[in-house]
Amino acid sequence: MAVVDVINLQGKTVGQVELADAVFAAQVNPHLLHEAVRWYLAGERAGTHKTKGRGEVSGSGRKLWRQKGTGRARVGSIRSSIWRKGGTVHGPQRRSYEYRLPKKMVLGALRSALSAKLSDEKLTVVDGWKLDSHKTKEFRAALTKLDGETRTVLVVEGPGNRNLELASRNLEGVKVVAPAALQAYDVLRHGRVLLSQDTALHLGRSLGPEGAQPAEASSSENGGAEPAVSTRAAAPSTKKRQSKAAVRTKAKSSSKAKSPARAKSKSKAKPKGKGKEKE
Repeated sequence: MAVVDVINLQGKTVGQVELADAVFAAQVNPHLLHEAVRWYLAGERAGTHKTKGRGEVSGSGRKLWRQKGTGRARVGSIRSSIWRKGGTVHGPQRRSYEYRLPKKMVLGALRSALSAKLSDEKLTVVDGWKLDSHKTKEFRAALTKLDGETRTVLVVEGPGNRNLELASRNLEGVKVVAPAALQAYDVLRHGRVLLSQDTALHLGRSLGPEGAQPAEASSSENGGAEPAVSTRAAAPSTKKRQSKAAVRTKAKSSSKAKSPARAKSKSKAKPKGKGKEKE
């Protein structure tokens, strides 16, 4: 367990806290960090760029001159893409650049980012953000006592601290984010990360391997019963999709099936026909 000093808003050490090694002392994976940053920036793109195609630009659709006899190249419309003010071919259109990244990769990148900050001694644990006022001056003085040389600061604190939200929103380079919305991009982008003591312990539980499987831990405490999540994943579904050929075969066989009354009537009718033929 990594032991880190706990500092108050006056810049004095008031204690120590043990951080989870699985979260704050994990092996840094540069490739995973690259993929997480690329995924985050792709989701931030607006994707509102747009160019007009040939059918969207203004202009008459008539043929400008006859096909032959003028000596000039044949042309069909003034809205042609090779003409000035014509339509754009294969131009950018409105789209979303978002794509899915596995959750394990996102959490692994966040653990790598926090571990890199701690190894570089750019992660500080604060005992709490108890601000008496929502004024920016008081919050700026607290940041200067904690680390006055860093220009960009990321404060990770849970929701509900109204004074902290109001005091930090007017400072350039300072961002306050909730633990649930913490991203590896934010951790890497800011020079120093400030965590409250409760937030640091919460991240150690939620991002650790034991926090990823709460159902199994609770089941072991309740007499060793299997968790509901694992049973659903292990038990195969009883309903299987039938192919079209199987459905058609089943329908055909059901249509050919004879009722007992109909079969009985046919069996009675056969000997009568045979008797008449003999006569």
